[in-house]
Amino acid sequence: QVQLVESGGGLVQAGGSLRLSCAASGRAFSSRAMGWFRQAPGKEREFVATINWIGSSTNYADSVKGRFTISRDNAKNTMYLQMNSLKPEDTAVYYCAAGRPWTPPSNTIADYNSWGQGTQVTVSS
Repeated sequence: QVQLVESGGGLVQAGGSLRLSCAASGRAFSSRAMGWFRQAPGKEREFVATINWIGSSTNYADSVKGRFTISRDNAKNTMYLQMNSLKPEDTAVYYCAAGRPWTPPSNTIADYNSWGQGTQVTVSS
C-alpha cells in the first residue's frame, strides 16, 4: 500500500481558490491511479476527481467540472487539486486515495485501497 497525507485545506470565501496537495510515500505511487473524494457533514463520501498513473487522463464529478483541476507530479510523489470559484456547497473534508497498481482511474470508492486522513475545506458565503 501507499501512505497518503493531504494538506492545503482551510477557510475561504465563496469565489475564492485553494490548492490541495496529497503527498505519497511507500510503494509505487507512479503506477497508481489517484482520486479525490469529499464528505460533507451528514452526507456520504462522494467522488470529486480522478487521474490515471501518468496524468494523461482525468475525470470529474459534474458538480466540480470546469472549476477544479486534478494533476500529479510523479517525480515528487504528489497529487494536487486546484479548486477555483469555490461555493459554500464545496464545504467538506477532502480525501485523497490511491488505487491498486496498474488499474484504471475510477469514481468508485471500492476501487481505492489507500486513503489519507482528510483535510477540511470550508467555503463561507
